[in-house]
Amino acid sequence: MSSTGEAPAAQLASDHLREGLVNGLRSAIGDALLDSHLVPGADVWVRVRTDAWRKTGLALRDQLGMDYFCFLSAIDWMPSPFGRGEDDPTAEQPERDDTVRQGYTGGETRFQMIARVVSSTAHVGINIKADVPDSLVIDSWIPVYAGANWHEREAWEMFGISFAGHPDLRHLYLPTEFEGYPLRKDFPLLARMVKPWPGIADVEPMPGGGGDDEGGE
Repeated sequence: MSSTGEAPAAQLASDHLREGLVNGLRSAIGDALLDSHLVPGADVWVRVRTDAWRKTGLALRDQLGMDYFCFLSAIDWMPSPFGRGEDDPTAEQPERDDTVRQGYTGGETRFQMIARVVSSTAHVGINIKADVPDSLVIDSWIPVYAGANWHEREAWEMFGISFAGHPDLRHLYLPTEFEGYPLRKDFPLLARMVKPWPGIADVEPMPGGGGDDEGGE
């Protein structure tokens, strides 16, 4: 280590622990591992084929020691047709870029699954992604990590994605008659159209800030 506490450049050039994790997963699932992205000393992402989603979880748990399930959710990569929540709805709307960009490790679909698991002994985690097909059905991870139950119910309720093999897909938050999926980018958040968030339309001056109604002139 240098006197400044920074790691030498040679030490930062590779990350054998995470590289070994990716190579181990590739050995377990073969060409179902489509892509990977590794930031040495920070984190790693992999994308796997949709039909290998559950197989990947099993390999991570049983062969690579990923014994701690962190979370599972969906991502909607479609840019919001309504713009950003902090935009002023009364202003002229800019031309919007509607290109779908799937982030690290890419992808082919608007919706993707993402999960994170960690080894409690090696103290390393991995982020796993998979494309969600047009059918909006993907295998459940409950047979792999029982803690996925609540997370899959949330993704089903909020994104409209179903999980093959889930024993009890039912609402967590919304009434059963609710229509639509609130975490999809094209779900209209009417409150945001009426009033910008976080309240930029009615910000009050700070006390003593010298507003127009104060003092003298």
